[in-house]
Amino acid sequence: MATLAQTIGAPSTPLRWFRDFLKEELAPYPGRMEIVSRMVISATLTMLICMTFRIPYGFQGAIYALLVSRQNPRATLESAGIMSGVTAITAVYILVSAWFVISSPALHFFWIIVTFFVAFYAISTITNYLAVTMFVNMISVSIPLWDRHVSAERNVEDTLRVVLAASIGVVVTAAAELVVARVRPGDDVVLPVAERLAAVESLLGSYAAGRSVDSAAEKIAKLDMQGTSTVRAALRRSDYSPQYQTQMGGVVAIVARLVDTAATLTELRFTPSAADRTQLHDFAIKLESIRTDLVGRQIPGSIHFDADGGLVQGVPLLREMKETVALIPPLFADSQSIDEYLEPLDETQNTKLVVPGALGNPDHLKFALKGCLAASLAYIFYNAVSWPGISTAVTTCLLTGLSTIGTSRQKQILRFAGAFVGGFLIGMGSQIFILPYFDSIVGFTLLFVAVTIFASWIMTSSPRLSYFGLQVALAFYLINLQEFAVQTSLSVARDRVVGVMVGLFMMWLVFDQLWGTRAAVEMKKIFISNLRLLAEFTRDPLPGGEDLWRSYSLRETINANFDKVRNLADAVLFELGSSREQGLALRDQIRRWQPSLRAFFAIRITLLKYRLRFPGFELPQTVFVAQKRFDDQLAELLDELADRLEGKGRKGNDNFEQSFQQLQETIQAGLSEGQPEFLHTELRTFMTLSGSIKSVATNLNKEI
Repeated sequence: MATLAQTIGAPSTPLRWFRDFLKEELAPYPGRMEIVSRMVISATLTMLICMTFRIPYGFQGAIYALLVSRQNPRATLESAGIMSGVTAITAVYILVSAWFVISSPALHFFWIIVTFFVAFYAISTITNYLAVTMFVNMISVSIPLWDRHVSAERNVEDTLRVVLAASIGVVVTAAAELVVARVRPGDDVVLPVAERLAAVESLLGSYAAGRSVDSAAEKIAKLDMQGTSTVRAALRRSDYSPQYQTQMGGVVAIVARLVDTAATLTELRFTPSAADRTQLHDFAIKLESIRTDLVGRQIPGSIHFDADGGLVQGVPLLREMKETVALIPPLFADSQSIDEYLEPLDETQNTKLVVPGALGNPDHLKFALKGCLAASLAYIFYNAVSWPGISTAVTTCLLTGLSTIGTSRQKQILRFAGAFVGGFLIGMGSQIFILPYFDSIVGFTLLFVAVTIFASWIMTSSPRLSYFGLQVALAFYLINLQEFAVQTSLSVARDRVVGVMVGLFMMWLVFDQLWGTRAAVEMKKIFISNLRLLAEFTRDPLPGGEDLWRSYSLRETINANFDKVRNLADAVLFELGSSREQGLALRDQIRRWQPSLRAFFAIRITLLKYRLRFPGFELPQTVFVAQKRFDDQLAELLDELADRLEGKGRKGNDNFEQSFQQLQETIQAGLSEGQPEFLHTELRTFMTLSGSIKSVATNLNKEI
């Protein structure tokens, strides 16, 4: 038995933590330089076109160039279309509605308040984040334009110029991305997953061979900090079928948990024995097999570990890593998509633009009222003091208007820091020390490229920091691309940052002090809701079209809740107060449970076909009855877990284990009968899947 010594380091000081945080966030990773290069080229081409043809509001086009998706050609065209369409629709709304109120100051003020309300209601109810971002962005730019004491014709012209600048940025970026896509085809989902599996495989191989693990440990640490948000975003925008997206979503979550466990393993000290090295080598081979199957678009074959291997080995966390990897093959037990059995949806069923219950849920109305109040206070303040230059206060309210304290404060901190760096340090600093020495577009282009490289590099970091990079670029572009000439007035940078501070204060006053909702509380609430939805998803389906559509709707809601829980978990880091430690502890627990729940969900989707008795998935009636009994007990267990998290103290009973035992006996009886060979194969597959989902549920029952 190998000996284990775990080292516990001293707590990091805030300064050291911040230094390590920046080092990890800014470290290069595969593909980062390429993405940054494409962002810089698109933004620079947009700037040159606006400057050459004397098109004002070039900042709008440059920002749009940074926001266009670069995941794959389809996502690029889709995001470009959404950005152009929403920008045009918002401009039409501004022009048409302003025509009715432009002659009456009272109506004009009422129109602005209503527009704020509509904007925040859209933030809360529209499911397409890019669409609502473009809508809010156009609102925040257009309202200050129509507040000016100039002719209506001038306001109309400037609104159309904003649309023109934005369209240039979208078209230039989409064209550049499509050219790159034809030259460099690739897979933005499978390859990052394979890279992470290869890194863990290399680490295990180094331990098995007795080599130094420093290089492999450094790679694991970088991948762990990088996270999988980019991969998940690429998966959502991919051309894959919904079934494969669900399967790969489970794989991404499981692999993220594997990398996290491997990163913890590298921080421990232990000496593997000869038997341990054999196990490490065998485990690395199994990882290589799974990785090869995923890259080759093959269904990963089932893997088996020695039943007592986890008891005799002396490598810490190896058993946990094996249990995690064992969840991957069951996700692909059936490669056929459930959507092949669905009839076409009508237009009302197929819409996903608005969240379910948008009109009847009072939470959306309350959020819109809060946001409207904050933005209105900011608007009234900068008009009362006759300081139109700080109109960025309204933009700040709109762009940081999120529904929880943690997520709101996160964006507020990053927005203020980005505005300070991009506006004061870079924007005003370049006006004083750099721009006076440039007398041509070439010099300004060099400065623009340098700033865009800096901002784009930060934008390609994890969600914890990427918003800061966007704000740096926005502040610099607002100062220098507002017109088609170099900005020489220092008051512009001052006004932008002051406006940001005013907006942050109004958001703090309304969202944090009046109606604040803590991210940790909301995270727990949604996680519990997902447990109950999974119980419903497991219990209800019976053969029939109506139940099939109900199951499909539940699947979409559960998937969305997984993303919400992950986003709220990130927001908990920015919450302060006496309950912070409790919130962080809850965050760690839910992040540990989430991959298992995702695996449960993915396996359940495959088992659903047996429950609904699709063609080719019909099992004997005795097995069907036993499956329904097992599903009912499985759903009861999920409800018990939800009750336990709510503090109701329910504890699991023996019915769950008994129902699984009865299901196993029924399947064994079916295998012993003279059934056709294809039915034997289906029964064995069904037994494997049922055993996998039972194992996941049992582990969750032990941990929660």
